[in-house]
Amino acid sequence: MSTSTLFSPFSLRGVTLRNRTVLAPMQMYSAVEGQVQPWHHHHLAKYGHGGFAMVFTEALAVERRGRNTYGDLGVWSNDHVEGLAALADTIRASGAVPAAQVWHSGPKASRQRPWQGYGPLGAAEAARGETEWQPVAPVAEAKVEGWHTPHALTEAEAMEVAEAYGQGARRCLEAGYEVLEVHGAHGYLVHSFYSPLGNNRTDSFGGGREGRMRFPIEVARAIRRHWPEDKPLLFRLSCVDDDEGTGWTMEDTLVLASRLREEGVDMIDCSSGGVGAPPTLKAGVRPHGFQVPYAETLRAQTGMPAMAVGLIRHAAYAESIVAQGRADLVCIAREALHNPQWPLHAALELEGDAGYELWPPQYGWWLQRRARNLPADDSVA
Repeated sequence: MSTSTLFSPFSLRGVTLRNRTVLAPMQMYSAVEGQVQPWHHHHLAKYGHGGFAMVFTEALAVERRGRNTYGDLGVWSNDHVEGLAALADTIRASGAVPAAQVWHSGPKASRQRPWQGYGPLGAAEAARGETEWQPVAPVAEAKVEGWHTPHALTEAEAMEVAEAYGQGARRCLEAGYEVLEVHGAHGYLVHSFYSPLGNNRTDSFGGGREGRMRFPIEVARAIRRHWPEDKPLLFRLSCVDDDEGTGWTMEDTLVLASRLREEGVDMIDCSSGGVGAPPTLKAGVRPHGFQVPYAETLRAQTGMPAMAVGLIRHAAYAESIVAQGRADLVCIAREALHNPQWPLHAALELEGDAGYELWPPQYGWWLQRRARNLPADDSVA
């Protein structure tokens, strides 16, 4: 039996996770017309085998125009269900709970893949068959110079997009996913509606905070019409727009989170920033766990379960986050790209040789016995 809090089970609604580690949704830009490719199976299976309790797909676009790039996975068509179901089976067979994230990139759509520049699609991309399309947003204003000017959604169109989230949830259910998350952060469509930096509308989807919160609330309602009561629904929020208190604030997040809970949201995935340039591309050194205080505050002030994300790299630190009640789950992203077996190595660090019991027996049985025969001085002359 595990002695660390990080490796204790956690339950939400009808789903129980074997430990508190989560593989974050990370875009891989390797799909074709939104369809799962063999690469996605190889990519995600290793994280379940690596000890993560819950493994997310990358974000699934609920509309074709909601893709960020031509390489994004999609859930905008019933044709996507078969491939997504096979991917859910792969994750489940690896020992993890399969989870899906749904999104709409909104004003950040029609872009190059990161290693191609991450800017707006243009002539060079059109020459190889990737023509630009017009993004959609709360307002017809590009938030970064040179980006495509989006179409401002009408109220009726906003409701249609909210229902697209609901249909995406239905398809994820048909594909066998057990947990669903809405990507409502990082300047994508949902965040651009609730943030005053992204939304200066004056109709029922704008104005003050109440109007700006309407779109994420409508999205949650649409999803819960199709997502069953026994399955958890998570919502990723940018808890603050920036560290200077400009735009959306933590106080605003506490209000929105409470409203989302009324609509059937079970947990908040606490991130930050993103209106304008991608937060991952901003210059400057970030401290370890720089977003953990958002999860801690939300959990303390609202009583909602919270997931912490953002430069959580070390096992002892992850253990302290959960053991001290700062968050219920820790979400690992880029560090998992570096070390897909992060949870298994964390188990050894936290529990010593007993941590091998948490490894797949195909690995752990052998490695535990090898460990007993290693020399005390492991240096090489």
